[in-house]
Amino acid sequence: MKKLILVTGGSRSGKSNFAENLCMDRSNSTAYIATSIPFDDEMKDRVRKHKESRPNNWKTYEVYKDIYKNIDDISKRHQTVILDCVTLLINNLMFEYGIDFDKCTPQEANKMEDYIKDQIEKLVIEINKTDLYFVVVTNELGMSLVPDNKLCRIYSDIVGRINQYIAKCSDEVYFVVSGIPMKIKE
Repeated sequence: MKKLILVTGGSRSGKSNFAENLCMDRSNSTAYIATSIPFDDEMKDRVRKHKESRPNNWKTYEVYKDIYKNIDDISKRHQTVILDCVTLLINNLMFEYGIDFDKCTPQEANKMEDYIKDQIEKLVIEINKTDLYFVVVTNELGMSLVPDNKLCRIYSDIVGRINQYIAKCSDEVYFVVSGIPMKIKE
């Protein structure tokens, strides 16, 4: 059954666990698109724990760039997909983009955001061409104060706008707080 679902929440809110539970009994062929780049021991440990919590028959794809190019192939092999998570995907794309965040102009930041939004729009277009049950996980950053440094403000703004776009395109949206999911769009 074709469906795009967004699961959002704060850090360590239980959103990944909820997303995995949504997919647990759907099919024997679940793809897990992991967007993190484990750059230190703590991140490597997080990734290890996430992998150990998944069923053995789930296939993990570690990719954060041009994910849309993989969707057709994934849809031929799987019926259910989890993408975890959009915030790490955006983080990785921002740093790969290679601008100096302390010195960049608003125009340079906007150009980078356009590049990131293009990646997400192409992903949604490719998802919509399939019959996949597709669950996207992201962090909700918009419930805190405006960050006091330029890099964090740029990041928070981009994540907020990308999350809004994905929510608009989604069939269902869940907000997870302290492990409790609340359906906010159906």
